[in-house]
Amino acid sequence: MPVRPAIAFAPLTVPSLLLAVLAMGVVVLGSNVLVQYPINDWLTWGAFSYPVAFLVSNLINRRFGPQAARKVAWAGFALAVLLSIWIATPRIAVASCLAFIAAQLLDITVFDRLRRGRWWRAPMVATTCSATLDTTIFWSIAFAGSSLPWVSWAAGDLAVKLAIGVFLLVPFRALLWRMAPRTA
Repeated sequence: MPVRPAIAFAPLTVPSLLLAVLAMGVVVLGSNVLVQYPINDWLTWGAFSYPVAFLVSNLINRRFGPQAARKVAWAGFALAVLLSIWIATPRIAVASCLAFIAAQLLDITVFDRLRRGRWWRAPMVATTCSATLDTTIFWSIAFAGSSLPWVSWAAGDLAVKLAIGVFLLVPFRALLWRMAPRTA
């Protein structure tokens, strides 16, 4: 079996870490507010903002590696907990935080395993898996048992997340030349 060359990731600097964590916090906070505003019986505004969290995670993973991406995810999780408790309902805060960390860790793992394939495969498969997990966890905790049409919101939410995930391949590709690690 041929040995693959090691990937040399850039070191995660404090400014890069802070920027990534801030981006995660803004996305999660914004999504937690926006999910409380339905557009119709199958969609809320939160579906449009949340996929950016996967873009941030995938870019960090590509440039700085999975260990750095996990660090950003956990720090983003801590920020999300603090902000969500302050701004969202307790049930949405708990659902959001649990869904966020589970989905981010899955995204990081899947992306890392597929990183050596075609440029689009790792972010597309990772985003699809993690958006599905995120949607399942979030909606079943946040709204299950309520009289709201949460199942149709979850389905609409997932459809939009997946569509935006495809759309976000454009900025991912555009930034790829700056973010790709070097092989050693």
